[in-house]
Amino acid sequence: MDWIGWANDELDDIRAAGRWRETRSFDAHGPAGALDGQPVVSYASNDYLGLSAHPAVAAAAVDAVGRWGTSATASRLIVGSRPCHDELEAELAAWKGTDRAVVFPSGFAANLGVVSVLAGPGVTVFSDELNHASIIDGCRLSRSPVRVYRHNDVEDLEGQLATTTGRRIVVTDSVFSMDGDVAPAEELGRVCAERGALLVLDEAHSVFGPPAPAVRGLTVVRVGTLSKTLGALGGFAAGPQPIIDLLVNRARSFIFTTALSPADAGAALAALRILRSVEGDTLLRRLRAVVDRVRPDHPSPIVPVVLGDERRAVKAAAALLERGIFIPAIRPPTVPPGSSRLRIALSAGHTDAMIDALLVALDDLDLGGS
Repeated sequence: MDWIGWANDELDDIRAAGRWRETRSFDAHGPAGALDGQPVVSYASNDYLGLSAHPAVAAAAVDAVGRWGTSATASRLIVGSRPCHDELEAELAAWKGTDRAVVFPSGFAANLGVVSVLAGPGVTVFSDELNHASIIDGCRLSRSPVRVYRHNDVEDLEGQLATTTGRRIVVTDSVFSMDGDVAPAEELGRVCAERGALLVLDEAHSVFGPPAPAVRGLTVVRVGTLSKTLGALGGFAAGPQPIIDLLVNRARSFIFTTALSPADAGAALAALRILRSVEGDTLLRRLRAVVDRVRPDHPSPIVPVVLGDERRAVKAAAALLERGIFIPAIRPPTVPPGSSRLRIALSAGHTDAMIDALLVALDDLDLGGS
């Protein structure tokens, strides 16, 4: 069979499984916009504080383009470093309370770099069963033996750590992107400190926390993104100086790619400064109030409505779209078979009227369950 025939057979299999996907152009600035000409409000983006549309963040991106152009033009270790990269890394380290931080072109690249460099054939990696694809791919690239522990099950992890020797890494999402639940960070830190394991926390969705564990003797690397809470693009790792220095010298996803664009670095820096200000506190309180209206006391802005069957999830998404509410269905392989869902992602940019409309629609369509 030729390659085109093979590709068409693969596509037929995807269609037959009900998992066909295609991009849809959403013309938007903030939560509201137009999808294929239809006015809609999105409840699916990761712009948790609405900073992607903040005037100061946009102005910082424009200013960076005016000073340095649209591209960094090379990798960071050639001629791709700009003053905005250095400033951003310094403020990220201060925000996370670490010695140093390094910026990657994306959060995916950050996880690939961190896990593949710190792990390796002589290191055992312990990974939560619901970790993000970027962590899973980093583990594969590392060629480490990988042990998967039950989701958020510290006792299972502790038992597995007790049966291994040598260098060990525990890696977990801090907030899990499809369920919106949080890792038991403090307990994980205690176990890692007792066993001499390195803890890697992917804090991409951790707008409310949890905070990194404060455990004596624990070494933590904190991975994050600039594209969610900060409304820009890119990723970073923050941690002890020797570990970040090692990433700069060995992480292929840092070394062999053009640096983050000046516009994205400038935007992220402006957003981080807003987040760490009084205005940031106000935005966090607003987001907390929005989440509490949809699901009181939920620990993150990610609110899943698990429907199980893929076709049921697609039908529910279509019914919401008829009402101008845009929440794409999440299906395998993003989530396990039988757990297809609507993944509601909330933002401080959602108005009270937008949340009213969402709640009415969920109630009318009997989609209020978890």
